[in-house]
Amino acid sequence: MSDWEKSSTARVNPPARPRRLAKVPFVELADGRLQGVVSSGSDIGRVYVSSVATATYAFACSTNNNRPCGGARGSFCNHIRALVGEAVLQYGAGRVARYLRVDTADGEPDAQSITAAMITTRPAQADTKAAAPVFSRFLRHLAYLELAPTTAPLPEMHFFPPTRAVA
Repeated sequence: MSDWEKSSTARVNPPARPRRLAKVPFVELADGRLQGVVSSGSDIGRVYVSSVATATYAFACSTNNNRPCGGARGSFCNHIRALVGEAVLQYGAGRVARYLRVDTADGEPDAQSITAAMITTRPAQADTKAAAPVFSRFLRHLAYLELAPTTAPLPEMHFFPPTRAVA
């Protein structure tokens, strides 16, 4: 059995390029959305939960206590633009474009061309129902960072199936 099979941690794919975690500490492609947590540019104690839906590009942006973003009125705010940019750094532009089902006319996509292609469809503003679960996952990820490295099993991770058959 290899070392990683004995560990309580899972392999993590390295990011396509290094990210700026201070601006966008959490980004994920999940639940049919690009979603994540974006730091406020004006208040160090405030974060925004932003998301863009796959295919429809319906977007939402609100604070962690569900107050609407003032910049997301009819179009993408700077938080959503930052989220797309960091997603491209984390997952690569091709993967983000495929996940969101964005068709960019100019060959190899980048964050700017992905955002521009979504904006041209005039996406609708969505409700912020997804904000609470996204923020909760972000907080859970932060809690795992505080744990000391160990090879002992983590009880809350027991739902993962074993990687090989146990006789």
